[in-house]
Amino acid sequence: MDRTPLDRLALVLVIIGALNWLLVGLFDYNLVADLFGAASIISRIIYSIVGIAGLYSISLLFRESERVENKA
Repeated sequence: MDRTPLDRLALVLVIIGALNWLLVGLFDYNLVADLFGAASIISRIIYSIVGIAGLYSISLLFRESERVENKA
């Protein structure tokens, strides 16, 4: 399935969020909070954008894949 630029951006943001959660789970280290402050508006914006990307990525689960079969 061909992915749109928005699909790719959403997946990248979800992966970044997942890696941050991995750091929190394994090392109790929150990279976003460390870089921008735990309760800063920038951190909240980043968390919100990643969350919206996660919601958007749900749509990727339900899209029909277009497969082109090559017949010789």
